[in-house]
Amino acid sequence: MSGPLAAPPLDLATLAARLADPGAIPRDRPSPEEDLERAARTGGRIVPAAVLVPLIAHPEPTVLLTLRSARLNSHAGQVSFPGGRMEEGETPEETALREAEEEVGLDRALPRIIGRLPAVLTGTGYRVTPVVALLTPPFDLRHDPGEVEEPFEYPLARLLDPAAPERRRQEFRGRMREFWVWPHERHYIWGATASMLVTLAGVLRDQR
Repeated sequence: MSGPLAAPPLDLATLAARLADPGAIPRDRPSPEEDLERAARTGGRIVPAAVLVPLIAHPEPTVLLTLRSARLNSHAGQVSFPGGRMEEGETPEETALREAEEEVGLDRALPRIIGRLPAVLTGTGYRVTPVVALLTPPFDLRHDPGEVEEPFEYPLARLLDPAAPERRRQEFRGRMREFWVWPHERHYIWGATASMLVTLAGVLRDQR
């Protein structure tokens, strides 16, 4: 019996080339039809946002995630990447770095931007651009408890296992919806974050 997949070395040149055209990367969800449905449900109101997807260059690499504070008005208690809505005149990269600094105290000068994943339109009307970056230890995190309950790391080796994420179905607003759930000992990783992780896993496997 073969053992679990090992995480690939973080080959930045190959990864950057793979991320150079986000439009060419297969999107996990939503489909273009679901995009239109989501936009219709929000009255066509789309809010641009960005998140930072920090790949941490440990000997066994990880990706940084956060558990959102239960006190937040939106997506309280959910797992996400650090990020938020874009301010006037900002690029997705600027937003992602600013929000990561505000939420988990990550010095915005430390992450090395590699590229972007395809944008995801959420059911709450946010068009989220995931910005992938390399983060080299050591670094300090000082999370804002008003926004983040805790930051935590997820092993890239687990992302590479095609059998790891589970596809689930649940009725929502009168329709059956399908979504991914990634295994974790303490947290429920689902929704847009899980979808981004599925896409990231595909990109990482593609560079092996």
